[in-house]
Amino acid sequence: MRPATRSGDDEFIDDLQAIAFGPGRFARTAFRIRERFPIDMSLSLIAEVDGTPCGSVWMTPISIGGINGYMLGPLATHPDFRKLGAGKMLAREVTARALARGEGQFVMLVGDRDYYCPLGWEPTTLGNIEFPGPVDPTRVLLLAEDKSLATTLAGPIEAFIED
Repeated sequence: MRPATRSGDDEFIDDLQAIAFGPGRFARTAFRIRERFPIDMSLSLIAEVDGTPCGSVWMTPISIGGINGYMLGPLATHPDFRKLGAGKMLAREVTARALARGEGQFVMLVGDRDYYCPLGWEPTTLGNIEFPGPVDPTRVLLLAEDKSLATTLAGPIEAFIED
């Protein structure tokens, strides 16, 4: 695993997201959030197998209800490398790095419970987090040191609050 800073990483990430999510990715609500708020490139990671890029993950700093955190995603693994653990490794590592900074209290994502809950994410209270478009509220998950945050965090997704 390494930061996404090498020449060609942007092209790899674009191609990987096209493969993983197809042309409909631009219509997703999560994409709208990333359009409104800049991705933190220092939390953009690439997974490699024997020097070949195989997966990527981004983090977007956000605020919900006046509490700073991050939105994880997109997380994608190339089909040739799925089921090897790269996606889970990326999710764990980028989350640990983001929370270790002490600037955000949570990492939120929209994803499959079966995949993310064993990694520590918890379902949020249905409808508490307001997205700028349609989202299946059963797929909104949160990881935080404060376990009560998954049930109490509420409000619209807004810009990260700078001190």
